[in-house]
Amino acid sequence: MLNPSGTDPFGSVTDPSLRALAERGVVRRYRRGTIVIDEGDTGDTLFVVLTGRLRVFSSGGDGARDREVTFNVHGPGECVGEMSLDGGPRSASVITVEPSTCSVITRATLREQIARDPDLALLLISRVIRRARLATESARGMATLDVYGRLVRRLEALAVDDGTGRRRVPERTTHAMLASEIGCSREMVSRLLKDLTGGGYVGVEDRRLVLLRALPRSW
Repeated sequence: MLNPSGTDPFGSVTDPSLRALAERGVVRRYRRGTIVIDEGDTGDTLFVVLTGRLRVFSSGGDGARDREVTFNVHGPGECVGEMSLDGGPRSASVITVEPSTCSVITRATLREQIARDPDLALLLISRVIRRARLATESARGMATLDVYGRLVRRLEALAVDDGTGRRRVPERTTHAMLASEIGCSREMVSRLLKDLTGGGYVGVEDRRLVLLRALPRSW
């Protein structure tokens, strides 16, 4: 299926089962900073990301932005919102990090597609299990690692080999976002990154972090 510009709007969804589901949804476009899901709301929709990035987070009971915890950031070919398809309240909020496009699928459509393609159920279950494992690892890190250790672990998880022997964080990641992901203040992240930059361990190119050499285990 091509859009008027001649491109495939579902081209970023490489899994056949997920693509077939996305093609049955309603394609919606969102500006940067749009709240797509509100924590605590009752929802019956699943979002498949076609373009852009969505951040999954939770905030303090008073909605304070400085008390946010980021659980993950999802890009094209991934889905969010599946945790509430049991009819329960949304367990986290979701906001667009940049202009994004999603295919929005209702619970009824999802049930129909699973009846047609049982592999889709296995795909969604495996993704829920993987995210549960990541949540467990994150909780373990919060309990056993200091702030520097958590920052190192997060940077190493984000960075990919750029073919030159260095590792680059492919997406623009702000100090505030890193802070919410590892559970500390933005000022602490800024101070640690400044020290790592001064020591020749971390650099910035095109507003993206680059790991120039192996990060020390302690600081």
